[in-house]
Amino acid sequence: MMLRVRPGSILLSTPVMLLAFVAGLALAESPEKTAVKDKTNASEIRQGATVAIEYTLTDDKGKVLDTSKGKEPLTYIDGEGQIIPGLEKALRGLHAGDQKRIVVPPEEAYGPIRPVVEVPKERIPPQAHRVGTSLMVRNGDSPPIPVKVREIKEKTIVLDANHPLAGMVLTFDVKVISVEPAQTK
Repeated sequence: MMLRVRPGSILLSTPVMLLAFVAGLALAESPEKTAVKDKTNASEIRQGATVAIEYTLTDDKGKVLDTSKGKEPLTYIDGEGQIIPGLEKALRGLHAGDQKRIVVPPEEAYGPIRPVVEVPKERIPPQAHRVGTSLMVRNGDSPPIPVKVREIKEKTIVLDANHPLAGMVLTFDVKVISVEPAQTK
């Protein structure tokens, strides 16, 4: 085998050095592989991690319902129930810089639409006898829940305990801004 040496090239004097040089070329990583390798060292979203995301929320027709773009990112602690379950579950395993479209069914968001409840007028304070009024109601020892006055009838008031997004399929376009691992105790 004849080795030609060009001006400015490195002359490898022994077969061992040539083998080491060729092996080094084979081990050189492309920028894409390096990025994947770097991502494996980055914190991933998992139980207890503090996560900051940028998001745009749309309904099933593509109408924008909410966004954090141009504002502070939404920050939450994974596993603390601070965001809807379907979104939290879909974000697990992602890293800072990742982007993902997440479709969340009602059962993993704000639930299906529940029936409204009619109560006698005398059980509601007179100042709340207006459609759209927000109230907190309690049923026995259960924690209070928010309701809105939906309708005023002759002897009853119709209360709606549904979240405004109940029954909706929600789509989140999310970019993970940062992930801080869980604090060990």
